[in-house]
Amino acid sequence: MNKKAVSRRELLGASTLVGVTAVGALAAPAVLAQAPTVIKMQTSWPASDIWMDFARLYVERVERMSGGRLKFELMPAGTVVGAFQVLDGVNDGVIDAAHTVPVYWYGKHKAASLFGTGPVFGGSATTMLGWFHQGGGKDLYRELTQDIMGLNLYGFYGFPMPAQPFGWFKNPVATVNDVNGLKYRTVGLAADLMQNMGMSVAQLPGGEIVPAMERGVIDAFEFNNPSSDIRFGSQDVAKNYMLSSYHQASEIFRVPLQQGCV
Repeated sequence: MNKKAVSRRELLGASTLVGVTAVGALAAPAVLAQAPTVIKMQTSWPASDIWMDFARLYVERVERMSGGRLKFELMPAGTVVGAFQVLDGVNDGVIDAAHTVPVYWYGKHKAASLFGTGPVFGGSATTMLGWFHQGGGKDLYRELTQDIMGLNLYGFYGFPMPAQPFGWFKNPVATVNDVNGLKYRTVGLAADLMQNMGMSVAQLPGGEIVPAMERGVIDAFEFNNPSSDIRFGSQDVAKNYMLSSYHQASEIFRVPLQQGCV
């Protein structure tokens, strides 16, 4: 049987064409098969708060990790729902996700405080993170939110933070008797603790704290840390900053995401 002879020039030409085609395919920019999924996320923080900066870093990293498949529409507190209502917003489908802290759900179920703002002498930031991922915390969180509270969401743990200061006071505090009768802002299990110490406790979102101090609704408050507190003017309404407290051994951000939105 006769076979057509292939010259050296023809062979080299064919191999060059294959190589150029392959290189061109590799060099071509990736084209998404469909438009990115947009996730509407609202935080529990004012636009200028440092925690809002943390939320921005979170969504930027997730967008990069998704390779362009996900895009976030990030909104500060109050854009769609109130700062304490983001969990309801996610569950009801008004927003797809939130950047918040579990202690803001304390009014719905007190066990929510265990997943961020734990009990006095509770775990530090690092031990809480280890407990959630390696000690069964993740399963307990799913049981609380989905089985007990009946919520249609899945939760991601965020950035852990260390123990918080006792907070800002109009007058110095030197003894336990000095806090008796004070109107104090805190959240979670710490609210019950301070009430048992004789305080009148108001659980307020961060954006409402300074106005409440100015109007005399509260006499003292804690929010989180010096960097965050200074941003919304804590130093302008109180001159006594008390450190070294045990009311919140740690705090951890939570990102609840509606199941099925991605």
